[in-house]
Amino acid sequence: MKTSLKTYWALFTIFFKAGTFTFAGGLAMLPVIQRDVVDKYQLMSKEDFLEYATLSQTLPGVIALNCASFVGRQVGGTIGMLVAGLGATISAFILMILATILLQFIPQDGPVAGAFQGIRIASSAFILSAAFTLGKHNIKNFFGVFLMLAAFLFVMFTNISAPIVVLAAGAAGYIYHRLKTTRDQKEKR
Repeated sequence: MKTSLKTYWALFTIFFKAGTFTFAGGLAMLPVIQRDVVDKYQLMSKEDFLEYATLSQTLPGVIALNCASFVGRQVGGTIGMLVAGLGATISAFILMILATILLQFIPQDGPVAGAFQGIRIASSAFILSAAFTLGKHNIKNFFGVFLMLAAFLFVMFTNISAPIVVLAAGAAGYIYHRLKTTRDQKEKR
């Protein structure tokens, strides 16, 4: 029982810390969450975490909450999922209420604007770090490189929405896997 409470507390604090101190959304949180889940508390392997992180991005909804749900469920069952989800969202909920109230009192230029610009710049580094980590885990061959570049180009330079690109990439991955499996079976004969 004590181990379970420690595990639940670890899940809550990991996701609470990530939700409170990481700006720029769920993708920027992933390196922080990974460091705690995999290295500090050793709740799961890096491979398992990266699988859940990837899945968290492909499903609709908030990446941080999706990740908290997957990791929490894997580590602590349904209660773990709820505890991690609460940790991931409670600080954002409270901070958004405070920000909404205080926004009218904060000057929109000068040092405060400079501080927010610095935060946005640092957040870009977190997002880039997460992109490299997930890329190293998921892109394993020429097809992966091609698909990643194609998805990037479609999102950046066309009006095709991201969900359509994700669905098309899923279809392309399915077709590639089927063709590869068929070719491998023919070579074995």
